[in-house]
Amino acid sequence: MKATELLHRRITYSEISFAELVLWRLPAPLPGSVHRYKYRLAFVVRGVCVLRYDNEAGKGDHRHYRGKEHPFEFESPERLIEAFQRDIARYRREDHDA
Repeated sequence: MKATELLHRRITYSEISFAELVLWRLPAPLPGSVHRYKYRLAFVVRGVCVLRYDNEAGKGDHRHYRGKEHPFEFESPERLIEAFQRDIARYRREDHDA
């Protein structure tokens, strides 16, 4: 079985901000993960990635928020996207320019 792209979407929030969501189903988990998904969800403001969820091989599931990296417990693709959207809303509340 090959990797299957499940989602590839770019969402514009304003003239200076957008989100890009990429999600794949894999034939086997990546090193560092226990699930069969590969993902990269990024929120970019003024050309700078201010929020990112990803699971690069060997590092496992984690999120980057305001320059800091934190572990993230992956439950499902739906929960991942919900958490990402909550963080975008939080960022936009705290930074009215986004």
